[in-house]
Amino acid sequence: MATQTHKRIPVAVLGATGMVGQRFIDLLQGHPWFELVALAASEQHGGRAYSEATRWRLPNSEMPTEVASLPVVACRPEALPGVKVVFSALPGEVAGDIEEAFARAGVAVFSNAKNHRMASDVPLLIPEVNADHIAAIAFQRKERGWPGFIITNANCSATPLAMALKPLQDAFGVRKVLLTTLQAISGAGYPGLPSYDILDNVIPYIGGEEEKLESETRKMLGSWQEGQGFVDAPLAVSAHCTRVSTREGHLECASVELEREASPEEIIAVWEGYRPLPQQLGLPSAPEQALIYRREVDRPQTVRDRDAGKGMSAVLGRLRPCPIFSYKFVVLGHNTIRGAAGGSVLNAELCYAQGFLTDL
Repeated sequence: MATQTHKRIPVAVLGATGMVGQRFIDLLQGHPWFELVALAASEQHGGRAYSEATRWRLPNSEMPTEVASLPVVACRPEALPGVKVVFSALPGEVAGDIEEAFARAGVAVFSNAKNHRMASDVPLLIPEVNADHIAAIAFQRKERGWPGFIITNANCSATPLAMALKPLQDAFGVRKVLLTTLQAISGAGYPGLPSYDILDNVIPYIGGEEEKLESETRKMLGSWQEGQGFVDAPLAVSAHCTRVSTREGHLECASVELEREASPEEIIAVWEGYRPLPQQLGLPSAPEQALIYRREVDRPQTVRDRDAGKGMSAVLGRLRPCPIFSYKFVVLGHNTIRGAAGGSVLNAELCYAQGFLTDL
């Protein structure tokens, strides 16, 4: 079990007024290693108290009293003195330059934005999948000449897929993946989509989503090699991405071609026995089980299973032979927790446990 050995690290949230920013705030309340001391967003808020600058929109919770009176400052390093770790919920339109400015100022940036995910020196990290990719931090610092660093979490649909595939890749090898997603409206941010567009409807297009899912999965299941950088995994991924009228939780139907034969019992045993580094270290946000397999014929279901492991587990089910590939199955992940804020917090916990936050 990982234990706290130092006083809590002061952290800030960038883009604190949006939905992902609110998720960060919620998940950081009472965190044993990180103390939320500052909130930042667009300059239009002009230092107003957080309770005045935004409306709390997370279901089944209230705005924490600890943050209600905090001023919302500009997303600039000089506006956040003493903060050495930031969690970025900034939109892609502005995230790139702002996150780089913080890294140049010696701050560790844990980003939910898309901007740096495919950069050749930035880890695209899921601790249960590719914890070893944090070795790229030293190269990033050297190449860019900055004392801080940037780590990104994956796209919210790529996250549960990569978590499901990693144990299969290790045990049997994976050649091909065909995927259809049924993605919640919260993936589009608040207010999501107009009700007239999404109610009684499925939209078979999410701009850029299929390309991100395909490329990010190969990067995460690939390797970091000193002198070569990131090397993509040699597998083909083909995705159909759709938007459906669920609020949270991305359900995905996958078919996989394995490199060697395996029985259903072997595959389920590999999933259920998977205990990667975050679970071994006992990181605070790591669920007890990274992967949960449901044996009911109609599970996982979005509304019933998305909160498994406090929203941090990937839930699998319906494993059966595929007449075209080897097997097909269903996987579910909570998109605003595991696939967004929770993923970034877990990334920061891994870096803390591995000593990457001690020299900032």
